Amino acid sequence: MSEKRDHEIVIILDFGSQYTQLIARRVREAGVYCEILPYNTLMEEIRARHPRGLILSGGPSSVYEKEAPRPDPNLLTAANCPVLGICYGLQVMASDLGGEVIPSPSREYGYARLKVLDPSSPLFEGLPSEMDVWMSHGDHVTAVPEGFHVTAVTDDALNAFESLSKRIFGVQFHPEVAHTPFGAQVLKNFLLRVCHCRADWSPRAVIDEQVYSIQKRLGEGGRAVCGLSGGVDSTVAAAIVHQAIGERQTCIFVNTGLLREGEFETTLNLFKQHMNLNVRGVRAEGRFLDALRGVTDPEQKRKIIGGIFIDVFEEEARALGDVQYLVQGTLYPDVIESVSVRGPSAVIKSHHNVGGLPEKMSLRLVEPLRELFKDEVRAIGRELGVPEEILKRHPFPGPGLAVRILGEVTEERVRLLQAADRILDEELRLAELYDAVWQAFPVLLPVSTVGVMGDERTYERVLAVRAVTSVDGMTADWARLPHDMLSRVSARLVSEIRGINRVVYDISSKPPSTIEWE
Repeated sequence: MSEKRDHEIVIILDFGSQYTQLIARRVREAGVYCEILPYNTLMEEIRARHPRGLILSGGPSSVYEKEAPRPDPNLLTAANCPVLGICYGLQVMASDLGGEVIPSPSREYGYARLKVLDPSSPLFEGLPSEMDVWMSHGDHVTAVPEGFHVTAVTDDALNAFESLSKRIFGVQFHPEVAHTPFGAQVLKNFLLRVCHCRADWSPRAVIDEQVYSIQKRLGEGGRAVCGLSGGVDSTVAAAIVHQAIGERQTCIFVNTGLLREGEFETTLNLFKQHMNLNVRGVRAEGRFLDALRGVTDPEQKRKIIGGIFIDVFEEEARALGDVQYLVQGTLYPDVIESVSVRGPSAVIKSHHNVGGLPEKMSLRLVEPLRELFKDEVRAIGRELGVPEEILKRHPFPGPGLAVRILGEVTEERVRLLQAADRILDEELRLAELYDAVWQAFPVLLPVSTVGVMGDERTYERVLAVRAVTSVDGMTADWARLPHDMLSRVSARLVSEIRGINRVVYDISSKPPSTIEWE
């Protein structure tokens, strides 16, 4: 049995910032394991985890609001570890420790020039005396608490303060975003120079710890089925569990009728020829399509599909005999978007492998990737030898094409969207742009428009093309695909697919939009 490696932990308290997940990513990129907890987590629970450091995230609130989120009152005096406040986190610290915070006449948003006043500050060690930073705040600190001193300013405001004796640091800017070029180094300085972390978090460390955890949980005889989708997440989850329990895991790849064109056969063949996994293919197309007949609400679609998946897995488990566990490729962004358990962020949508699960199920879940981001999962997959053909695949939603067909899902609409998906995929690869985007897909809209084809009037469906760039799916920007490539895609979609006479391109980012339309 693998030896468990105890990792240091840094805790991030979430005050509702859209950037909280980015803080976690930056911390892990620095080689330090971290977890996100709600802002109001009790001090006893925090101390029980023995964190090397605490980070207070930003947030949309003002410290003057009646319902403004506040941490445990003992946090700053009894943490027993260094604390870093970012944006709202800095304002909360200043307010709670006796400093002065006032509302700004206008919100400061965008680039600012930071001037470091104290180059001996461990946060700014090795960094330029001036640097660009990204601001996003309303209130600002005008007087620091007793025992603190200002370490950096912008033209408009005090921007960083610290107390070395209290081991408390604060910055008004956002070091976690790419718009702050030296921000990752600021966070790394906090982790390594202030918290003295070992930075031992790595793909191999994740694998070792998960293998140990799975072996301990399932024991010598525990058996599992794994819900394979053909994508990165479930495949890497299956590979980790295979390393832990070998042939005691049976992978179930279900043809829902909502996969990409030809994907069931090609992916099943890939699993059997290139990965040492025990895989069973199950055809259940009619079952899913029948259950979705007449359904238009996206949340209802997700829950129906999630329920049928579980039914299929439980049936296969009973056929195998004495199977107690279900392995799923749930990721951290799935958890954050589906269930508001980590902080005041709102539930965005149910993922079939999180919020879409039925309340009662006989199989117990094993989710080895639940606390990981997509880029971490790909790195772990490479460490495990998962084929690049799978690792480089664009993310595909668990409910499949059902959430890319707005309105009722029918067999004819699925075939239409499968053809559109194949054309877009072919053109991206021909233009050598497939790997340059995070995700690209067509969406069938419940809208028909007038067109002219062969001198005759048409009244057919509209197809939207969505392509985004991203690192982890938590935030995304629309991809600036070349116009000539988009022109070819549009021409092929309209000429080759009967029923489409108009193509539009989605130029919204996340936030405010999500990547998928449903």
